[in-house]
Amino acid sequence: MNRASESEVLAMYRAVRSVEDAPAPWWLRALHCGRLRSRAEGHAVEDAVSELLSSRPGWVFVPWVDLGEVGYWEFVPSESGVYGPATPTTVQFTARHKGFIDLVPAHRGPGQAQPIDFTVADLRAQIEDIELIA
Repeated sequence: MNRASESEVLAMYRAVRSVEDAPAPWWLRALHCGRLRSRAEGHAVEDAVSELLSSRPGWVFVPWVDLGEVGYWEFVPSESGVYGPATPTTVQFTARHKGFIDLVPAHRGPGQAQPIDFTVADLRAQIEDIELIA
């Protein structure tokens, strides 16, 4: 998927999707719907996020996720809130919008926190504030 001809990968994904919902990395879904111009553009988003977060203390890459999907980043210090354990602040890749990053704030209790549409530039500009919220 990452090394085969991009046009062949996209054609195969579209053929499978015409029959059933196929697991695929976020960048392939974004390429399919026209939000990305190339696989390399998607990889550049992943690389930029990885470069930023891997150099900061407390951020951990979680490689295991849904079938076909790439991993996500967690801010470990946000797991322990004032009132006990919480789901940590998470940075996830998405095809849902043209920023390609969802920031999911740390949360506790029932229900799911709503993702905030982000870009690499947003993440870079707000990273210190995001870490303070933990």
